[in-house]
Order: sequence, then structure tokens, then C-alpha cells
Amino acid sequence: MSKPTVLLVDDEPSLLKGLRLRLRGRPFDVDIATGPLAALERLAIGPVEAIVSDERMPDMSGSEFLARVAQLLPQTVRVILTGQASVEAAMRAINEARVDRFLSKPIDANELGDLLEELLAERQARLAREPEQPTKQTAAELLELAHPGIGDVRRDEHGALPFNQRAR
Repeated sequence: MSKPTVLLVDDEPSLLKGLRLRLRGRPFDVDIATGPLAALERLAIGPVEAIVSDERMPDMSGSEFLARVAQLLPQTVRVILTGQASVEAAMRAINEARVDRFLSKPIDANELGDLLEELLAERQARLAREPEQPTKQTAAELLELAHPGIGDVRRDEHGALPFNQRAR
């Protein structure tokens, strides 16, 4: 059986690389994404068992991103990690994204690793009791969430795909 995968999402590449390095040797693999759009693209490749997302990022908040994940992949463990915790952010994370944990930065990587192991074990036990239902979401639908309009195909009156030609 392969190891579960944890996806770390943050707009600070150095934080992501540091956490991935510090989480080495854990009973899970770690992927990183530098923002919610990159994370949605990663999810289009294949699901992950857990996501740890920053709250404040460009394009969309971590709560908004994890709310989408909750709709598409409800069995995925969802954790918010934020440097600017507020009551409003916590309420969004709990009510909309239904996060499993709401954590404040800075966090010790060992504590995060221990928490992820615990949450992944709980997920595995839950799935043993009630198997995960296949989702209807396709890779194309996940990419559409990341890049609205990417799936639009326009054809000319003959059914051909027109390409924009640059004037020479």
C-alpha cells in the first residue's frame, strides 16, 4: 500500500520547502503548491489525503480553497495554517471549509507532522467504516475551477477550431 499524500499550500515557497524538508521521514509523502490555483491543478492530477493551506493568499483565501475541496473531495483532511488568525477567518474555515483543524503560524514542524499522522489515522479509520464514494469530479472540472473558461471551446461556422493569427 502506498503512503498517503499531504499537500502543503502557501504563497511563500521558502516556507513550503522548509516544511517539506522537516516532514521528511514521516509515514506520508509531501507535495507542495504555491497557491490555491496551483493546488487545484495538482488535485487535477490525482487526489491527496490531506491538505494544509495558508489562509491569506492571492487569488483566493485558504478557506475558500478548502471549501471547494470539501465539496469536491469531502474525505480529504483539511487544515488551515495562518499567521493572521481572526475570528472571521476561523468562522469561515469552520463553517464553509469544514476544516479539521485551524492552526496559527509559526508552528513547529514536528507538531504539524504528529497532527497530520493523527488526522490521517482518523481518516483511515473513518474510511474503513464508511468507504469513500467515487466523486463525479474530473480533472477537467478541477482545472476549470482553477482557471475559469479553460474548458471553453469555440468553433467557427464549419466546426473548425479557429486560432488567432498574428499579423505579419
